[in-house]
Amino acid sequence: MAVTIRSTTEHDWEQVRTLRLKALADTPLAFGEHLVDAEKHGESEWRMRGARGTNPHSVYLVAIDDDGRWVGTMGGYVDRSVPMLVGVYVSTSVRGTGVAEALLAGIEEWALTEGDMLLLHVHEENPRARAFYAKAGYIENGVTHPYVLDPSAREVEMVKLLR
Repeated sequence: MAVTIRSTTEHDWEQVRTLRLKALADTPLAFGEHLVDAEKHGESEWRMRGARGTNPHSVYLVAIDDDGRWVGTMGGYVDRSVPMLVGVYVSTSVRGTGVAEALLAGIEEWALTEGDMLLLHVHEENPRARAFYAKAGYIENGVTHPYVLDPSAREVEMVKLLR
């Protein structure tokens, strides 16, 4: 299956919304937002999120299949001078087909314009994601953070040196 990877724009807001809501319903532990809260956002919020793909020092990539369906997304922004991977989702129908790898390659390319490494946080109870990142060369650096939606749970910090 061929996919097109591209940055989003403000005008993509409806597709950004649809895919985010699908992601929150499918994999709630992967995000710092509850589905019920995201469903309340208005058009201006979704336009702002779509525009992240065109902002300096951030990126928001989408994977679109041959039929025009949005099947994956990843984002990044600079946090305290370090590029950070966020907003990762790949539709269940295309997992294992290379979509995640293609999106990650795009994020890593962007991250190189911002620094020498890419940092991410992944929920401790998301072994599939942790294994994906490890296979892609990310290592757990021993740092954990409270999960924003449940401070009794932890997010594991992983990092990859890009140069």
